[in-house]
Amino acid sequence: MNGGFVLADEIVVRAPIERCFRLSTNLQIVQEVLRMRPVRGRTFGQVVEGDTVRWKGWQLGMPQVHESLIEAFAEPTFFRDRMMTGRFDWFEHDHHFIARRDGTVLLRDEIRFAMPLGWLGERAGKWLIAPHIRRLIRKRLARLKELAEGDGWRSYLIDEQPATITP
Repeated sequence: MNGGFVLADEIVVRAPIERCFRLSTNLQIVQEVLRMRPVRGRTFGQVVEGDTVRWKGWQLGMPQVHESLIEAFAEPTFFRDRMMTGRFDWFEHDHHFIARRDGTVLLRDEIRFAMPLGWLGERAGKWLIAPHIRRLIRKRLARLKELAEGDGWRSYLIDEQPATITP
């Protein structure tokens, strides 16, 4: 994987690491932040290693289909999703959860991607796609912090709900 973009952001959360991890793997929260919906693979609940999720929706005024594989999973400290199909040449998203001595958790996201279409794709990536993805990362991290530190997490981490997988 040569070239491409690397975007990273982080936030400190005052909540148990397990709660932060489980919220991050919750498809409903991802759906709310991205405004895309899971339509195939795992479509409800929390992702685990080996799951695929096909997302459909609109981003930047264009219809999007993005299918991810959860290819690495080390609960409660790390997971990675990697694009299987979509508009990028390649796309990987690492989610790190680091317990700190003061009882807080550092949530760190790193996204690596490359654009198709040569120099035209590189310019679109630099001026349009990277800033858009950076906003989505920040929005997601802020939402996770809000839910984990308050009582909102209780609405998303209901163990009795079955996970749905569609063919």
